[in-house]
Amino acid sequence: MMDRVLEPELMVDPEQVRIYSEADFEEENQGFVDRFLSSYDDLNHATVLDLGCGPGDIPIRLARGHATLHILGIDASQPMITLAEQAVKRAGFTERIRLLCQRFQDVSLADPVDAIISNSLLHHVPNPFQFWYAIKTLAKPGAPVLVMDLIRPDSREEAQDIVNQYAAEEPEQLRQDFFNSLLAAFTEDEVAAQLAELNLSRLLIDVPDDRHWIVAGRVF
Repeated sequence: MMDRVLEPELMVDPEQVRIYSEADFEEENQGFVDRFLSSYDDLNHATVLDLGCGPGDIPIRLARGHATLHILGIDASQPMITLAEQAVKRAGFTERIRLLCQRFQDVSLADPVDAIISNSLLHHVPNPFQFWYAIKTLAKPGAPVLVMDLIRPDSREEAQDIVNQYAAEEPEQLRQDFFNSLLAAFTEDEVAAQLAELNLSRLLIDVPDDRHWIVAGRVF
């Protein structure tokens, strides 16, 4: 098993952000939203915190999928938040989606939120315990949690094979970012150890395909 190779915590180059925002993540993002909405039946008028909301695709899909949800999207990249704000306005959800440019480590809320989601943030984080601690402290007791991220392959060669399989036609910048993200990702065992360390073992890990893990459950 190869060691984790850190990548930059923030994506701030405008061109890099543009390429990422134009990539086709519809299958992954809609599947993530569908899984969240189908797993929890107590979301009426809930406030959902999206850690690492990126260009806003998942908050918008959530708002479309559930008529009473309010979503607070957090991302530390200003170019990402700018694109997210534009997308939310185009989609007509400015009343239900609020966006903040802030590091998740610095988020302080007046009240804990009803649910927390995060897709593809953890592999950017140097210290994963900060991420799980944020979830533990920002969620109200019993809050649903859904987190998805990449799984680190056994080797650089395997990582390149995954890039070639799933991003063969994508721009070179996106292919390189995907490769770097796979190297920066965590293994299933590492995530399990992180959850155990922070006494979050009620959250369960699933591996739905060859490149993602999902953590789901409720925070108590």
